[in-house]
Amino acid sequence: MAYTSIDDPSEYFQTTLYTGNASSRSITNTGNSDLQPDWVWLKKRNEAQNHTVYDSTRGVSKILFPDGTDAEATSPSVLTAFNSDGFSLSADALGNDNNDTYVAWQWKCNGGTTTSVSAGTVDSNSTTACVRQVNTTAGFSIITYTADADGETFLEHGLGTAPYWVIVKDRGNAESWQVGHLSNTGTASFYNFLELDGNGASSANSNRWLNTAPTANLINIGGGNSVGGNGRNYVLYAFAPRKGYSQFGRWKGNGDVDGPFSYTGFAPRWLMVKNASGSGHWKINDTARDFNSTYGNDASLNADENVAEYTSASLNVDFLSNGFKIKSADGEINADGSIYVYMAFAEHPFVSSEGVPVTAGQ
Repeated sequence: MAYTSIDDPSEYFQTTLYTGNASSRSITNTGNSDLQPDWVWLKKRNEAQNHTVYDSTRGVSKILFPDGTDAEATSPSVLTAFNSDGFSLSADALGNDNNDTYVAWQWKCNGGTTTSVSAGTVDSNSTTACVRQVNTTAGFSIITYTADADGETFLEHGLGTAPYWVIVKDRGNAESWQVGHLSNTGTASFYNFLELDGNGASSANSNRWLNTAPTANLINIGGGNSVGGNGRNYVLYAFAPRKGYSQFGRWKGNGDVDGPFSYTGFAPRWLMVKNASGSGHWKINDTARDFNSTYGNDASLNADENVAEYTSASLNVDFLSNGFKIKSADGEINADGSIYVYMAFAEHPFVSSEGVPVTAGQ
């Protein structure tokens, strides 16, 4: 079996930087491959402003805010199109204020082509009807659903392997973003949940995921308005790991500047980490914004805050050819004994599909 089926991760994920001009325009990606995004996450870098996300299932005009609990918005119009290699913007300041700097993180799913999945029975569970688009190669599903009345919603994710990272948002109401991660704290990790818009520790609540990790066929959703309120509408993003392209794991902090190394099997392009044992921000680093600086990859944006990008020697993370190493004793990323969960996507695999080691820059 080949080491990876994705020799060029830029086919499925890209980070693009641009400077706003307050005029309608298109942003073209710069990766090795063209990428028509299906999930776009925008953040102004130089000033405080909300994160915004858009996806091709809900429609280009539908906005959600990862750093807040707000319901889905349709105004102002920020993104105006998902293009064959990038996206188009209006003049709105959320995504295109004059002379301000922005980052766009983009994932490809299925080009906006969705499938309506009828209710049925899978693995002895009564499934809920949903609309999904799936990319099995990249291990990414976007699912919209209306929760069942009985507090148990079983969704067919279509990935073929179990998702390790699941994010759910109530579209019509002010509710927190719910995050399930297979490497979260606790003996049954999907008993616990994190909130993307908050900095709190992992919490235990069997209602979120029915105390059951996703399977190769199903994602298990419990009751409660944040994930399964009767008749409420939700969007769910699910990721399954793919060798040489994506990895979702954890490490235990040691409180030392010679911190833990996490093997991913690729050179990371994008990394998000969260202290699951205690309070701490969702920290996002990527090689487009800061690569091999004086302190390593230390230019951070906090997914749970609208603050501007900041750099700090106390947040040093070294991105390596086969993973990343923590080079800080700061409690945000390396408190002694704390468990940290991470989500990572590749710049390039450590070894190509032909079994050849990949050198930096390819």
